[in-house]
Amino acid sequence: MSDSSENRQSSNIPPTDGSGDGQAPSQGSPLMAHLMQNKVETTLWLTRIFTVVCAIMFMLPIFGGNPYSFYQRTLLATAATSALRMHQRMPHVQLNMDFLRLLFTEDSCHYLMYCIIFLNSYPMTMSLIPCFLFALLHACSFTKTVLNLMGPTSLMFVRNMITKLEAQQVNILRFIASTEIFLMPAAVILVFTGKSSFFLPFLYYRFLSLRYTSRRNPYNRIIFSEFRQVTEYLCSKPQCPGLVRTLSFKCISIISRLAPVAQAQ
Repeated sequence: MSDSSENRQSSNIPPTDGSGDGQAPSQGSPLMAHLMQNKVETTLWLTRIFTVVCAIMFMLPIFGGNPYSFYQRTLLATAATSALRMHQRMPHVQLNMDFLRLLFTEDSCHYLMYCIIFLNSYPMTMSLIPCFLFALLHACSFTKTVLNLMGPTSLMFVRNMITKLEAQQVNILRFIASTEIFLMPAAVILVFTGKSSFFLPFLYYRFLSLRYTSRRNPYNRIIFSEFRQVTEYLCSKPQCPGLVRTLSFKCISIISRLAPVAQAQ
């Protein structure tokens, strides 16, 4: 959708080549110039949009196609986004332990590992939720820039959706953290039902411990703390059966011992 004010102004300018399409290059060139000048950000934007589309195609199979294919494409697109983002954050590769320790503090490295873990596992909708929501959130900023270059009133329904998404950013990040946590028992269930490798819970535990100590995303620590407070509050009530109380406190003790120490910000 083009801006109406630009159309009125361009109507007073005669075409220079007699084709009547003299205004098309002036409308498209700012957008294309911006995309070409920001090739990395444009690629990230495209991979995120592709992630969102593939995740929707998997979650809503009414559009046809092989759901497992869309499941893998979602994870591969997320892995490509994570790898490119990781290269942005740490462009100079070094073969030493300090570099590796710094590498594993990056959220993009966490999700590259996440995609590798679930790529060949039994397809679960829950495992695509973090990929879908992160791609949706991170694509918003660049999408707004693209819309502004297209015109200040272009695709207002998309602008309104972006505004609503950004207003719910904290709630979305909390939901992602909760999904990451509940994927741990889901991975254990997959093993016992014979739908996944025995190593999946151990690999996912490593991912979850990295998310817990993330420097930029504290929501895993926040959600873990809130779950513990709610559980202790409910178990302290007289109505709680003794067996449930004992099992709950033992689970809290085990999880607390397994939790890594978060580094100071």
